[in-house]
Amino acid sequence: MTTQDLIRNIFLKIGRYKIVILIIAILFAVLFFFYARRIPAVYSSRATVFPLTASSENSMANSALSSILGISDAPKSFSQEASINIVELAISRTTREAVAMERIAELGNKRIAELLIENYNKTKSLFSKSIDKPKTEALLAATGAEILKQNMSAKINKNGILEINFSSSDQDLVSPVGYMMIDKISEFYKDLKIQKAKVDFEFTEKKIDSIEKVLRTFDRRAIQMSKTTLFVPSEKLQYQIPKENLVSEKDRVMRQRDASANNREEALWRLQKVTPIIATLDKPDPPFDVQKPSASIYAVIGLVLGTIIGILLVISGVFYQYIKSEMKKAIFGDGSDQHVSTTAL
Repeated sequence: MTTQDLIRNIFLKIGRYKIVILIIAILFAVLFFFYARRIPAVYSSRATVFPLTASSENSMANSALSSILGISDAPKSFSQEASINIVELAISRTTREAVAMERIAELGNKRIAELLIENYNKTKSLFSKSIDKPKTEALLAATGAEILKQNMSAKINKNGILEINFSSSDQDLVSPVGYMMIDKISEFYKDLKIQKAKVDFEFTEKKIDSIEKVLRTFDRRAIQMSKTTLFVPSEKLQYQIPKENLVSEKDRVMRQRDASANNREEALWRLQKVTPIIATLDKPDPPFDVQKPSASIYAVIGLVLGTIIGILLVISGVFYQYIKSEMKKAIFGDGSDQHVSTTAL
């Protein structure tokens, strides 16, 4: 069978079984259409939060306080907070586990982790494995945190504002989980700020105490030097030990004490003004962003795929005959070559 015969047979087969090919294509289109209809819609919420310490209100009072204490104003956005990375805090396992273990009263007072597991088992694909409810709270928190990790994101936008996104196929879960995430992030953020301010204050207190001990040592040395008198017998002169070096050293340490005192006042000021920290701009309330595949597009894809599969099934016999004839030629040779060899004999 030549190549031309192969092409001609293919077109003859397609024309003869075009009804079969059409039926297969329509069958695949219908299957893909209903498959797309069964895919659940995914609802996404977007919330934006920012620190209230970034507010420009009472700027005159803040600047006056800053000039008195010798400190700069509070940061204007999360992105300028060098001490606490708010994005890492938002997506951390600790935050996600704390959110997963909270209960939602309007949804049967169940934990968020339990609701996430139930929704996953309800909407999972045919080839995915179901998640059994963990028997311990630690495993339940870890499982819920892992599901949250796959459905949430956090980032800092160009204006330095924190954006939190959460997606779920259960519309009733989107708002409660979004609000719970904001509450936990705010709670942990304030706790970290307060803890850091306490550590700074305690450090400056200890430093001032150590400097005071050094100053008392200088005073004792100065008193001892004042009571010490040296004589020159030959000239009948008496003089005291010079204390210029001791005085200059004491002045240097006193400047360090004054700087530490300013740092202590700054740490105390930050500790007093650390709360409230976070306010919500865009709340995770409806309407949500809905993502659902188009059933029409899936039907077109199924139609094209079914046509290709139908054609392949119809012309498979033609290809089989062509491959079989080519293998015979390769093994036994062409008939013309066999005729030439017989004539020569």
